[in-house]
This record gives sequence, structure tokens and C-alpha cells, in this order.
Amino acid sequence: MEPCEAVVPATSNARQFLKLFGVFAWTELLCCLFPIGIFATLAFTRAVHVPGVPRYDLILICCIAIQWAMVKSKLETLDELKVICVFHLIGLAMELYKTHLGSWSYPETAYTKLGTVPLYSGFMYASVASYMCQGWRRFDLRLERMPAKWLMISLAAAIYANFFTNHVLPDVRWILFPAMLFLFSRTVVRFSVAGQRLQMPMWLSFLLMGFFVWVAENIGTYFSGWRYPRQVHAWELVEVQKISSWALLVIVSFVLVAWLKSVKDSLRE
Repeated sequence: MEPCEAVVPATSNARQFLKLFGVFAWTELLCCLFPIGIFATLAFTRAVHVPGVPRYDLILICCIAIQWAMVKSKLETLDELKVICVFHLIGLAMELYKTHLGSWSYPETAYTKLGTVPLYSGFMYASVASYMCQGWRRFDLRLERMPAKWLMISLAAAIYANFFTNHVLPDVRWILFPAMLFLFSRTVVRFSVAGQRLQMPMWLSFLLMGFFVWVAENIGTYFSGWRYPRQVHAWELVEVQKISSWALLVIVSFVLVAWLKSVKDSLRE
């Protein structure tokens, strides 16, 4: 008589999957506290007006308060705050250039505007950095088969430069995008969920983050955080091809966060 093999009930597998997914979703929610706070601020300031305080200025005050609360409550570390401040500067430089050329606009008045750009806009770029830093820590990320550092930095520099030069030179994102896929084709990101180690191709994580940033962009423009030319008279869905732009910007963010983390680790040695 042959020995019987143990059979795992399908309901047990389903229960385990739901538990794993629930922990993953909760952790993602914690990682997104900063972006969620910004969306809530955009919605709140669209519905509530404070006499004598322009909306953009009120958004800036709220964003600073959110940032302070996250550090004070230790939801965000001081090291993560330093990384986020770097993204403020990178984002502000891009905003000044892009709004000057009319790629998008901030039509409302404000005391805290630098040229055509309200200072709160830097927090939107900082929220991407916040998500990455939080995710790196909460999911205990480990990267395997990473490309050479000089190749990653070169790709990130080319991507960032293209955001500036594509108005006067040919847009080379359709060269940069395949270059990204090739460069990270072997790279794997490993992460922990409920004590289990899972993995995902790095290029896929870039695409997923680009998609969700595009979703966030639609929410932000719906609440009039900023406007594209086609949204001046009525809100419209942001072009789907923007996902590729955001995926490339995510790479710039990732390379910068990874580089800053490596610098920090080298200083500790």
C-alpha cells in the first residue's frame, strides 16, 4: 500500500495569501503616509478657504506640519528627512524650468511662490523619496545583481537631463526606457512580508511605481494642485504615456536614494 501524501487544503492557501496580502497592503499604506497626507491637504484646501491665506500658502503650511509630525512621531527618521530635502531641491529645479516653458502651471496666487512655482511643489517630489525610504526600511529591501554604480548614475543623469533638453533636442526617453530594461534585466529586489522573503524583478518595480505615480498625478490635478494646458478649462485624465516619464523619474529617485544610503553606510565603516 503506497503512503498517502499530505494535501494542503485550498482554503488554507487562500487564507495564507489573504494574510500575506493584508500585511503587504498595510505596510504599503504606512509607506505612503506622506503622499496620502499631501492628497488629503489638496482635497481639504479645495473645500476649505482660510480668509487672508492663499490656498498654495495653506498647502505649504500643512505639508510642513505633516513633515514635522512624521519626524516627531518617529514615522520618519532624520536620515530620511535629509534625503527628502535633497529631493525638494531637485524637484524645484525641474518645476522652475517646466513651468517657465508652459508644460504645466500653478495659476493661483501665493506669497510663497518662487517665480511661477509655489514652494509646496517640492513636497510632491519629496513624497516619492519618502515612499522609497520608508519602503526600503519597512520591507527590509535587499538588491541582487545590481548594475555597476557608474552605469546607474550615468543612466539617472541622462534621464534627468532629458527632462530639460527634450524641449530643444529630440526626446530620447524611448532610448532611455529600453536602456533601463536592459541595465536592470538581471536585478532582483528581495523584500520581507510577514516574515516571508519575496522577490520581484527590479524593472517591474519601476514600472509599477511609475503607474501609481501617474494615478497620484491624476488625483493631484483633479484637486487642482497644478494643471496641464489641456486641463485649464476642465479636468481630463492625464495622458497614459506619462507613465513612462514617471517610471524614468522613479529610476532617478531610486539611484539617488541608493547612492545616499551607500554614502551613509561607508561613513559608518
